[in-house]
Amino acid sequence: MFVIDPMYFVFLAPALILMLYAQWRVRSTVGKYGQVPNGRGLTGAQVARLILDNNGLFDVPVELTPGELTDHYDPLRRVVRLSEPVYYGRSVAALGIAAHETGHAIQHKLGYLPLQLRTAIVPVVTFGTNIGWILILAGIVIGLTGLAWVGVALFAAGALFALLTLPVEFDASRRALQALTTMGLVDRTELAQSRETLNAAALTYVAGLLMAVMQLLYWVSVVSGMQRRSE
Repeated sequence: MFVIDPMYFVFLAPALILMLYAQWRVRSTVGKYGQVPNGRGLTGAQVARLILDNNGLFDVPVELTPGELTDHYDPLRRVVRLSEPVYYGRSVAALGIAAHETGHAIQHKLGYLPLQLRTAIVPVVTFGTNIGWILILAGIVIGLTGLAWVGVALFAAGALFALLTLPVEFDASRRALQALTTMGLVDRTELAQSRETLNAAALTYVAGLLMAVMQLLYWVSVVSGMQRRSE
């Protein structure tokens, strides 16, 4: 019953629209600047290695990972992983994305608090994503409001994760653009193009936060209504 509740789609519609736009924009921007060669002729892997070494992160490897737009930094294994178009690519987009992922490695080295907090709550978020909605529905079906609120709390952890993601991603992009500039890896035009690429990617995290918050608000509304009816 609750899966097809029309109010669920009312709550999520703004987030879904923004998410679709963000995904279109990031693919469009990466596709655009993925066709523009960078002036230094460096691959994304080479750029990542240069920035890491320049920051004393000689022990952080740069690895190839399957797929597209799957680039990430693994804080548990301390590895920068780049998708094939970025790892081997010599485009402005590859340069910017690779630099962004090294930004996370630099954050890790410096003990950047939002990254530490986000990493710490990953187990709770993973558990909450799988179990939260089950606890909510179970609580509603058997009439246990307390159980439903536990599920809502697990959803709240997901919203907190999405919130912490914003400063982590924005700061990584700032560090990336700073490194590209100070190391002379880009000219002014390429810097602007790299910034546009990273800003497009950042919009997906804004959409993710909106999605998480609206899901949380929906379940708060449902469980609150249940609690009022039971009083």
